[in-house]
Amino acid sequence: MPKRLTTTLLLLLFFRMGFAQQLNTYPKVTGYFSILNPVGSWTKNGFSSNFGNVYTIGFPFGVNILKSDHFGVSFEVAPAIRTEKNISKVNTVLFHPGAMFRFRHGFTFIGRMAFETNGRFGITPVFNQIIKKGKVASFFISVPFPVRFGNDQPTSIGTGLQLGVSF
Repeated sequence: MPKRLTTTLLLLLFFRMGFAQQLNTYPKVTGYFSILNPVGSWTKNGFSSNFGNVYTIGFPFGVNILKSDHFGVSFEVAPAIRTEKNISKVNTVLFHPGAMFRFRHGFTFIGRMAFETNGRFGITPVFNQIIKKGKVASFFISVPFPVRFGNDQPTSIGTGLQLGVSF
């Protein structure tokens, strides 16, 4: 009888441990969508604000593949709409793959490569913070610093404010 009891307890223990490990298994796939409001950019010609004669807004959405609590990869697509002289149009679509470095308290650094359909390319360091974590979805704020080259334009560095929801 003690052998059966021991065997049963061991099986229950292993079953329970295996079930608990399944709750935190990786990789995990998450998604998000957001609104990006660029603030402005700097070039050798000076600062250009997004709030002057031209206004641009972006709508990034993407998929994250989380490899662990500390690392993941992300693929983002971000169409941008530009309004100038009361005419609005899709100005560019940004393809934005990157590596995610996740830290405590909902902070993430994302190093992204950038490929725009308008001929520009570069990198975008992004600082991301979860501001409200929920069971099904979380709200976040991000500050990107896009650095762009190409298309016969001067090198630029910009910044903006991104608000979104991840699920």
